Amino acid sequence: MLHELDKELEKRGHRYVRYADDFSIYTKSKKAACRAGNSIFLFLKNKLKLPINREKSGIRRPVQFQLLGHKFVPTYKKGDKGKYQVVVADKKWKTLKQELKRITKKTAPSTFDQRIAKLKAIQRGWINYFRMASIQVKLKELDSWLRNRLRYCIWEDWKKPERKRKNLIRLGIHNGQAYAWSRTRMGGWAVAQSPILVTTITIERLVRRGYESMVSYYEKVSPQFHEPLYTRPVQPVPIFHRDTVV
Repeated sequence: MLHELDKELEKRGHRYVRYADDFSIYTKSKKAACRAGNSIFLFLKNKLKLPINREKSGIRRPVQFQLLGHKFVPTYKKGDKGKYQVVVADKKWKTLKQELKRITKKTAPSTFDQRIAKLKAIQRGWINYFRMASIQVKLKELDSWLRNRLRYCIWEDWKKPERKRKNLIRLGIHNGQAYAWSRTRMGGWAVAQSPILVTTITIERLVRRGYESMVSYYEKVSPQFHEPLYTRPVQPVPIFHRDTVV
């Protein structure tokens, strides 16, 4: 039904995004947003006979706006006043972390390989969806947390102290230290973050078992790492947003 709206917006040269009946028009000034908003309101009302949801519609600054899990924040770079970058909404980060936590729960009946397969499916789907956004810094933090979760699972899978001692020795820890750590009263999560596992169950060893960091995958699929500047997606300022009721 809104195909006619798409053609009208393109004919007028507007930059816009539409998903189902939710759409946004991006302009450079508030004056331009008012002009575009009023004309499109009349087009929807008179030509397409569609009402507007006024509670969800209006003229908004970038930091007040979200669309399909994306939001905008200032670039905070010297000389870039008035410029914004696309990031992921906080709610989507929280949902991702909850899903990763569920997969790496120590009581979940999964082998290490099964956990890795499930993690890859979730991570790749999420990153592919948000690959246009600037998320590298937060992914690094999440990667560090997730590796400790995997170490925690491995430590708990070793179960008995004697098995822990033998596995630590295989990973290069001398017998006395391995014995002491295998009998430690520290909780599993504390051990996972301690030097004894960070220096033995290293990133390299995890990679050999199939682990792939979210940052490395993001760098493979994100356009900003592979496309020249003039072909990168434009990050305009979202000003006018309306929600039609169909």
